[in-house]
Order: sequence, then C-alpha cells, then structure tokens
Amino acid sequence: MPSAPRVEPAYTVKALDESTWEAFAALAERNNGVFGGCWCMGFHPEGVGKDSTPALNRERKLERVRAGTAHAALVFDGDDCVGWCQFGAPAELPRIKSRAAYEKSRTTSPDWRIACNFVGKGHRRLGVATAGLAGALELIASLGGGTVEGYPEDAGSVPAGFLFNGALSTYEQLGFTRDRKIGKHRWVVTKVVEPRA
Repeated sequence: MPSAPRVEPAYTVKALDESTWEAFAALAERNNGVFGGCWCMGFHPEGVGKDSTPALNRERKLERVRAGTAHAALVFDGDDCVGWCQFGAPAELPRIKSRAAYEKSRTTSPDWRIACNFVGKGHRRLGVATAGLAGALELIASLGGGTVEGYPEDAGSVPAGFLFNGALSTYEQLGFTRDRKIGKHRWVVTKVVEPRA
C-alpha cells in the first residue's frame, strides 16, 4: 500500500519581543542555549567568546529584546516556538560568518541582514526554516523594506544542525539571487523587499 504524502504542519510566525520572549527562551533552553549557549548573540556587536557565559548571553539577549535592538521571526507550531530567523540592520548584526572575505568583496551595504536561521531538534526538514525566512521578509516589509542579504551555505556541505544561516536552496526558493561566494560553500544572496503599505 503506498504511503500517504507527508503533510507539513501549519506554522504561525510572530516577531521576537517581550510578549514572545518566554517562548523563544524555552526553545533556546531545550537546545542547550543554542550552539553551546550562544542565545543567538554571536552576530550582535557583543558577540560570544571566552568572556561570555550562556547566562550572560541570555541576559544580553533579553536586554536587546527589551530595547528593541534584537529582531527575529519566531516560528510557532501551536503554542511552541520551534525555530526562528534572526534579522537586523548591519550595525545590529555586524559579526557575520566569513566576514573578512565578505568585506574584501563588498561593493555596497544592505539595509538588512539575515544572520541566523535556527530550527530546534525534532523539527528540522519540516519547513520551519522556510517559514522563518518568509516571516523575516514579511517583518522587514512592515519595517520599511529594502535590500536584504543572507549568507547561506550549500545544504549538502554542512549537517542541518550547523546551518547557522540556513540553506542556499531555502533562500533561492524565496526569491533571493546569488551575488558572490565568500567561502567554500557560503554565498552572499540578495533580495529587494518592497515596503508593506
């Protein structure tokens, strides 16, 4: 008997703010603070490293959320946050992967960056990353739109749990175009997002 086609869950997307912080924090805590306690701070000016701890990263992220200087599209399956797509202006997210190669080949600056596209354990390969990226683009449109850059990798080159910026195919599915390579498997991709009236 043929198996029934897989049906992906219907997700909702909400902006990261104080009202959604607890759901975001619950997902981060279920996933070891994300990448060993980063709390999605690695791309902010503070970064992460030997002088930070998971607790300090959590505190700094919450401070940024309260100040309105942390942006993300949170993906919900029912009441559970199962992933997010972090975005922000270049000054908010200056610490991108392959930065030296990026700066060497840069000719213009984007209005927005997609810095992290995280999917929690048990929810990968179910459309969460796509929902997060699409949600980030909708939020960017509501914030005035502009040129958006992402820094994805060829999905076959890196295990799914380590695709910090997401898969190239996900970006291309949502209309991004390849601009240039900045690593063996990493691309700069761009898309212009029209402001939402």
